[in-house]
Amino acid sequence: MLLDIENLTVLLPAAARPLLADVSLQVRSSEVVGLVGESGSGKSTTAKAVLNILPDDARADGRVLVDGTDALSLTGARLRAHRARTVAMVHQDPRSALNPVRRIGDFLVERLARTGSPDKRAARTRAVELLDAVGLPDPERHVRQHPHELSGGMLQRVVIAGALAAEPALLLADEATSALDVTTQADILALLRSLREQRDLGLLFITHDLHLAAAYCDRVYVMYAGRVVEEQEAHRLFSDARHPYTRGLLACSPELGDSARPLAPIPGRPPSLADAFTGCPFASRCVHAEPACDTWQPEPLPVPGGGVAACRRLPDLPDPYAAQSDPLDPSARPAAQPTGSTR
Repeated sequence: MLLDIENLTVLLPAAARPLLADVSLQVRSSEVVGLVGESGSGKSTTAKAVLNILPDDARADGRVLVDGTDALSLTGARLRAHRARTVAMVHQDPRSALNPVRRIGDFLVERLARTGSPDKRAARTRAVELLDAVGLPDPERHVRQHPHELSGGMLQRVVIAGALAAEPALLLADEATSALDVTTQADILALLRSLREQRDLGLLFITHDLHLAAAYCDRVYVMYAGRVVEEQEAHRLFSDARHPYTRGLLACSPELGDSARPLAPIPGRPPSLADAFTGCPFASRCVHAEPACDTWQPEPLPVPGGGVAACRRLPDLPDPYAAQSDPLDPSARPAAQPTGSTR
């Protein structure tokens, strides 16, 4: 297993609830694994744990195994080597990763130097090869340019080239395409898939777009309030989502076509770190919640066809797509209630 996160819990002294709570997640070589959820659900924190860049005052329990080594136990030179060579991250905004007064070639040469390539001429040649590998035309010209001379899509290719400089085994893509237009997004997604196949990369793909995750990934994890609430093979996510939160995300995602149903927003608001829970964190927003949900401690339960979901109402939840009195219909939903340990 390339990435194996085991029961990871991350606590902050001032927070009423954990940043992450008992998160378990796996990524194999050549596999694309999606991680979805609302803002603040813990997606980026999970990726940062893989790089061991959690806040200084955070306390982490559990293990984050990358190719068999626990990233949370690494310090000093071993941690720097882990961040420089084993794992690489591609962020949402490529301009934030590039120094605006330095040339593209300088950025790549610096990344190559961290991998132990002291020869600057050889590193410059390798930089041109990397830009060519990510599909930038005329790479010899681009290495001499500054970031402001390139478009957003071209800069994202530059950042991906930098991430590949050390030939990592695992790539973390944190909203890597959300700032791009649709055409450029499709190009970057195709590039990432091609690179994954060529280099046997494992890819953890973080996104808000559930439709994109279901279409692009092999498996998908859904997070809410720092917990994994569902894990399914991507092709099953639309047809057989099991957790009410996953169904809620699908219900408020726009669709095309004559049969598209009206949008049905999830009531209430996403929880903050100031919200504490005695039971299921989603209970105050859930159309299926019962009083017992306020004290039930979430645990992953197997679902038919494979995967897991953390809901005490399984397997007796009604099919949300079966009837006119669909619980995903806005008129069937409860009024929005405050997030917290009581409803």
